[in-house]
Amino acid sequence: MDLGAEPPAFVPATERERALAEENARLRRICGALIERVESAGMAGGAPYGAFEHAVLLAEQVRERTDSLHRTLEALEEARAEAEAANHSKTRFLAAVSHDLLQPLNAARLFASALEDQALPEAAARQVGHIGRSLRDVEALLGTLVDISRLDAGVLTPDVAAFPVAELLDVLAEEYRQLAGARGLGFRYVPSEAVVGSDLALLARVVRNFLTNALRYTERGRLLLGCRRRPDGLEIMVGDTGPGIDEAQQQAIFLEFRRAVAHPAEGDRGLGLGLAIVDRIAAMLDHPLRLVSRPGRGSLFSIRVPYGRRRDLPAAETLPGLADLSGARVWVLDDDPAILEGMTALLEGWGCRVRCAATPAALEALSRRERADLLLVDYHLAPGDPDGLSVADRLRRHHPGLGVVVITASHDGELRQRARECGCDCLLKPVKPLRLRLLIAHRLEAERGQSRG
Repeated sequence: MDLGAEPPAFVPATERERALAEENARLRRICGALIERVESAGMAGGAPYGAFEHAVLLAEQVRERTDSLHRTLEALEEARAEAEAANHSKTRFLAAVSHDLLQPLNAARLFASALEDQALPEAAARQVGHIGRSLRDVEALLGTLVDISRLDAGVLTPDVAAFPVAELLDVLAEEYRQLAGARGLGFRYVPSEAVVGSDLALLARVVRNFLTNALRYTERGRLLLGCRRRPDGLEIMVGDTGPGIDEAQQQAIFLEFRRAVAHPAEGDRGLGLGLAIVDRIAAMLDHPLRLVSRPGRGSLFSIRVPYGRRRDLPAAETLPGLADLSGARVWVLDDDPAILEGMTALLEGWGCRVRCAATPAALEALSRRERADLLLVDYHLAPGDPDGLSVADRLRRHHPGLGVVVITASHDGELRQRARECGCDCLLKPVKPLRLRLLIAHRLEAERGQSRG
């Protein structure tokens, strides 16, 4: 024991009790404040357990509603998938049957055109004209339905290439000049030497719809087809002296099943889808559209197309006029006898020497005995036979100077690109006789130029 250490201080028991009491009171105040804060954070006037019970109930309701939402979303996803499958099935069906539907129409157009080229009595010529117009109506309706289906399904792919705009507009001008003349309308065409970069077939669909509408709604006056050079592209314009379109309707006419006038002319079989197709094609190609119109003053529709490079053009840049095809040797390959007969009648009417074959084997046998300047071949031949491009490739190995025009109902951009890479022209069904004649003249002129070179 350390005797020198001081003893601990003595604290009376009453003071320690008082200090403990004060500390206990302070802790009670803190606890009360905490309980009050917890209760105020829950239900008004409720207790902490009540707040907890309410939170559990809310969590259960949230879980149930979340499960219900998930089930609804799953049902919507299944419905969307079923709708997409039905849409694609419809598109595949139309793509599959379009060839079969267009075959008899194509044959009928060929026969009617062959008759129109012949000297007929006035009454017979008038009846043939009616047949031709009816067939064009059927072609337009069927083409419209197939086009809108393909555009909706997103299966129409552009095939963009450089070409002289005259290659497109010269043919349309000649065709619609005749149609306008038959209705007593004037037609003015201002040609252009510009080169553009676009999908020729899709752009033709746009301009053809412009011209068809102008012809449909113009009762007197004239139509205009021409171009204007802009800094960022060539503006292709179609004008008319028709009734015009009110400004409030100028956006609506590009919607489906809308017309520029409430009561179309008698005999008009349009579906009101033409400008809807134009709008979707223009959006796909990224070609701006423009409409200028005043009621009673006519309308001007236009599409602006980017310029193409001349060095990307094939050797022959322009199509010749309606050249004399007399003596041109033409082979025709198609598995449909009606197409062969109709094509023979049309081509022989132009002075061509025609040889037809229904199978690749028959054509190859013919090619061992004779030569030809041009081959017209259907892309889709009989089941089991190679496609038209493959047949043409084999024939060209033995006939290097043979020109080829592939005829197809398919709008597939890859097919047209493949044909272009093979040095072949591509023509869509149903064949338009004027377009066919110009294309034959162009192909023969190109082949002759290569042989001279």
